[in-house]
Amino acid sequence: MNVLVIGSGAREHAFCWKLSKSTNISELYVAPGNAGTTKVATNLNLDISDFKKIKECLLTYNITLMIVGPEIPLIEGLVDFVENDSEISHVLTVGPSKKGALLEGSKDFSKEFMHKHNIPTASYKTFDRKSISEGLAHLENIKPPYVLKADGPAAGKGVVILSDLNSAKEELTNMLLNDKFGSSGHNVVIEEFLDGIELSCFVLTDGNSYKILPYAKDYKRIGEGDTGLNTGGMGSISPVSFADQEFLEKIEKRIIIPTISGLNKDNIPYRGFVFIGLIKVGEDPYVIEYNVRMGDPETQVVLPRIKSDFLDLMISTANQTLKDFNIEISNESYSNVVLVAGGYPESYEKGNEIKGIPNDSENSIIFHAGTKFYENKILTNGGRVLSAVSRGENFKEALQKSYDIANQIDYKDKNYRKDIGFDL
Repeated sequence: MNVLVIGSGAREHAFCWKLSKSTNISELYVAPGNAGTTKVATNLNLDISDFKKIKECLLTYNITLMIVGPEIPLIEGLVDFVENDSEISHVLTVGPSKKGALLEGSKDFSKEFMHKHNIPTASYKTFDRKSISEGLAHLENIKPPYVLKADGPAAGKGVVILSDLNSAKEELTNMLLNDKFGSSGHNVVIEEFLDGIELSCFVLTDGNSYKILPYAKDYKRIGEGDTGLNTGGMGSISPVSFADQEFLEKIEKRIIIPTISGLNKDNIPYRGFVFIGLIKVGEDPYVIEYNVRMGDPETQVVLPRIKSDFLDLMISTANQTLKDFNIEISNESYSNVVLVAGGYPESYEKGNEIKGIPNDSENSIIFHAGTKFYENKILTNGGRVLSAVSRGENFKEALQKSYDIANQIDYKDKNYRKDIGFDL
């Protein structure tokens, strides 16, 4: 079977790494991929928003299964495009419809979905340019901290939490009137602040049944102690030590089951991953957000814990036979320390040579994100550069191995957080 993975980050490298272990893979392609994916797949240099080029690839390389990694092509309707074109509609797809992708594509849509299906989440109101005066007044009537979310996708950086009222008003103005997040911020959700510890829940659904994948915890802020600007993610750990069986049962009953049944009730076609960003408030789970794909940096610690054949799991999802699939999960701990470019998540350099990347071993894997090959050298090519992933009997042992690797790797202005797992 020929498989195409769409995307270029560490998540897609992890997908390719896992798929390459399947005995049923004939040819594995990734578009556009990175320097790391070349070890396990064939990179195809194309724009993932150019659906005509993707169609050409599906036909040229006789693709049977397409797995979409990032959110933007899903939000733009790639799955619908494939399914509605008679020349390529035979290709199996893992990823939701354009309507399903609104769960991530619009914070307002997802909050309304949760409200409609009685899924626990923070109270909220949505404002646009015309109602900015009401939004400013609303900030005066709620307690800090103030949570402002750009309605559309913003690469994991569209959420701002502020304690000062004037700063919150200025931020709302910047988002609505000054295009801080472009069109993604032309509607802004102002939410009640929930105080607790966060975790990431991953569910795979074929539209009818579902399987729960390993839980993980990620670290979004650039600075130690969860300080500084939000990033796409600085590290992750799986499993999550504070999520006991009783708490996980609450998540399934109150959140996962109503989410999957809600998609059904609302006639939203969905075959793919549902990421549910959760917060534990006291002993109860609340939804912070939905994503319509696997998270990054969590994918890098979730996939190594799946013992079942990943290709078979993807085919079962696309074929809507997931109910009959027996998924096996390892109890081992995995950690991910993300190495980033100096200056990230703001301005940063590209094109710096990376040295000292060790070979993968039984206990550690290096997943590439912002990297490229040039003149037989591996160069930085993005804000998040590499994921140092390791396993251990517990998260501390796994982390020590990841930090050992992070110390070995060298490039100009290398940066990474030294305190992943500090709150566990």
